[in-house]
Amino acid sequence: MSRVKRGVTSSAKHKKTLKAAKGFYGRRKNTIRTAKAAVDRAMQYATRDRKNKKRVFRALWIQRLNAAVREHGLTYSKFIGALHNAGIEMDRKAMADIAMNEPASFAAIVEKAKAHLPAAA
Repeated sequence: MSRVKRGVTSSAKHKKTLKAAKGFYGRRKNTIRTAKAAVDRAMQYATRDRKNKKRVFRALWIQRLNAAVREHGLTYSKFIGALHNAGIEMDRKAMADIAMNEPASFAAIVEKAKAHLPAAA
């Protein structure tokens, strides 16, 4: 059986890892052992944060809507409840964008929602 020299494959693997570690600080970018650990950890964070990004943006839209709705004398939760009662199905991303960029249009949406507020008990 012939001998297999692994120089080509291992250097290719190392090159791939070091390319992924480009821009890292200190030895993490050019020493294969530390670069491999850093890249593995970075991939874990990337996977986790793809999920977290969705949560963070939803929270941002809710904060923007709450601020915009309070200018019209409502709270966020009452506004969302009134929207459901009015049958207006609009996602928070679009409403937050309208609230920021087109205040007149948002005021019209708020007025429609206010008309469907449940009567105070």
